[in-house]
Amino acid sequence: MSTWNTLPRAAFDLETTGRNSRAARIVTASVTVVDSDGGVIKEHEWLADPGVEIPAEASEVHGITTEQARRDGRPAADVTRELAAVLQGLFDDGVPVIAFNASYDFTVLAAESARYGVPQLSRYPVLDPYIMNKQVDRYRKGKRTLTALCEEYGVSLDNAHTSAADALATLRMLDAMAGKFPKLRMPAGNLHQLQIEWASAQATDFQTYLRKTKPAAVIEGDWPVLPPEDASRGDF
Repeated sequence: MSTWNTLPRAAFDLETTGRNSRAARIVTASVTVVDSDGGVIKEHEWLADPGVEIPAEASEVHGITTEQARRDGRPAADVTRELAAVLQGLFDDGVPVIAFNASYDFTVLAAESARYGVPQLSRYPVLDPYIMNKQVDRYRKGKRTLTALCEEYGVSLDNAHTSAADALATLRMLDAMAGKFPKLRMPAGNLHQLQIEWASAQATDFQTYLRKTKPAAVIEGDWPVLPPEDASRGDF
């Protein structure tokens, strides 16, 4: 059975209005698809008008202001619908979608989908270099940001914090990581299931550490998407 890194694969990234994945709105979105050799065969990019003010601190990260989004962006509902359709098409074809810190991006998209009546994704198989790196290189010192890991693996990341650049860099960095850690080279579905376990264990370990000084600390370990804040209501 072929391993994910020898088959077509895709990468997905969002830039948004904030850090809270359940409340953030999409500003830009990118999906990059490569062939089995890693050559880019398709790129999708969207600029959305999120329908809310983009905080200055978010604009400072990705460079998109409220004025620009309102002037040049497309309605958020249309962007959400098109983005979800592209991703679901990849999942339906068995193409793994790579996302750095996947639970953030997929939770934002889940919330936007619920907001605009777009069907939820199957989200399978997903590959997350952030979860994998914490598992295979757990004693690594320093930050595990996309920028830091790209630097470590010699991957160029020009225009960091633009969704298109981040998506392609994420894909290239995971390819490089798989070269260093052969245990990551397996069928995408198998690796997806392992990441569910890894993410849960990592969250439990971090929560245990935090509770030494903050007894009420809670770290969510759901992956690749966080549940609604009020699961009984079934909305986002």
